[in-house]
Amino acid sequence: LAIFFHDAIYEPTRSDNAHPRTASRDEDGRTSNFLDTLRGCVPPYVQKAERKGRTKDEVDRVICWLTGYDQAGLIHQIERKVDFKAFFAQAPAMNPNSSLITGVVCGVRVEEVEDPLMQKIRQLDKLVDELAKGKAMEKVLRQRNGL
Repeated sequence: LAIFFHDAIYEPTRSDNAHPRTASRDEDGRTSNFLDTLRGCVPPYVQKAERKGRTKDEVDRVICWLTGYDQAGLIHQIERKVDFKAFFAQAPAMNPNSSLITGVVCGVRVEEVEDPLMQKIRQLDKLVDELAKGKAMEKVLRQRNGL
């Protein structure tokens, strides 16, 4: 099974079959989601959104809004198979309105997540959840009246 994602071919491997939030071990032996690759997580985000009538372009827009990447930068990071730690560390600029992302993801309040990297991952999860639930893009992107 190969999925054409952006202009790259995404071929799931055995480890890609796991849910994107499946924990892995970092260099210190701690369990974390930080080592999940962006390339392995974006297709499930897109699939979730598409099942609810949304598009890949809308998922990309949400990711770019949060991180400051443009479309070319996002594609480049996906093709490089960066993990979330590198993806967010290299992000051009986190959106200042990301602090407005609140609510529960995986049973945890996004705004109460103490680890900054995990909070960014959960913010992204929350945005995709809202998109998939049919929220208007302006609300997902925390914009007022189309501003």
